[in-house]
Formats: sequence, C-alpha cells, structure tokens
Amino acid sequence: MRNHWWWRPGWRRGRRFYTWHLTFEGQDDVHRLAEAYRDRLQPLGPALTLIPDRWLHCTMQGIGFVGEVAETDVRNIAAAARERFAALPALDVQIGPAIVDPEAVLMPVQPSGPLRDLRDGVRAAIGEVLPTVPESAEGYFPHVSVAYSAQDGPSAPVVRAVEGLEAQPATARVTSVQLIVIHRDNLMYEWKTFATVPLG
Repeated sequence: MRNHWWWRPGWRRGRRFYTWHLTFEGQDDVHRLAEAYRDRLQPLGPALTLIPDRWLHCTMQGIGFVGEVAETDVRNIAAAARERFAALPALDVQIGPAIVDPEAVLMPVQPSGPLRDLRDGVRAAIGEVLPTVPESAEGYFPHVSVAYSAQDGPSAPVVRAVEGLEAQPATARVTSVQLIVIHRDNLMYEWKTFATVPLG
C-alpha cells in the first residue's frame, strides 16, 4: 500500500475544486455494506483512513479549481447538464464486493456502462461551456472507496481483512448527479453541494 494523501499537482491546503460526483445520502444499503467493511478494516488502525457514510462517493468528472473556473461557467455547465439529463431514467446499480487498490479499498459499481454514459453526458455539458474538457474520456472505473491508505506498507493485512468478509453487495438507485465543491484539507474528501441535477 502507498499513502493516498500526497498532494497531487495543483492541490494544496485551502484549495477547492469543482467536480461531479454521485453521493449516497439516504442509501441505507450502501451504508450497510460500507459499515461492514469499516468494521473489518478498523483493527488496522492508522494504516487506513476509513470513510464515513457522509463522504461516500463515486467520482465522475472534474471541472477545475475554484478561482480558475468562473462561477458563471460552472452554473452554465449545471444548466446544460440539467437539460441533457431531463429525459434520462434513474439507474439501479450494484456496489461491491470490495477490492484492494494500492491507495484504497474500492467497491466497484456495476453495471459500469450506464455510469460511463452518464459521465459522457457530464463531459458533453462541460464541452458546451468550456473550450476544453479536462481529464481523459478513457479509463473511467466507477467505484466507491470505503477506505484510503494513510501510509506506505504491506497490502497483505488489508487484503486478508477484505477477503475475510462475506457480505451481500449493496444496491443503490441513482436519481441525480451532484456538482460539488470539494477539498481534502483534513485527510478526507469533504464537500459542499453546488448543484444537484436530477435524472428524469
């Protein structure tokens, strides 16, 4: 495992970032599965940062740092997304079982195809407003992280903890996409919602 909390290019304490996520408020089954994994991982102590229900998310697509993207452009992107998603139905997805990545314990989200289509719609909305859409269109892997690696060290204890849990995958209904303002000042991804765009 390697420490997830290194400062990526452009990031520093106090910076805020506009991005699109799926969040899981009120999704009790997702919270049930996340709690089961947190219980298994908690004995590993400071090696991992466990993510509380409030901050569980599925990353979708970034826009840019606050101060580098005009707020009027962000509002126009939200409006473009709202128009695009008005005719799209809600999605039913399955989350888990978890896998171990060098920097996190991840719960894959399936089926991935509809989520990739949703992300493509977000990217198209950004492209209506900004001259360039950031981040790559390829290689998107929808997942919900339940823990981040907080230090460098062996992966075997984490793998044993995850593989030792026999839990039913969670089901979730995606009815909206959130445009958020995120930061990582406290060794956690925390945010305020800028706009919620419903599906259908």
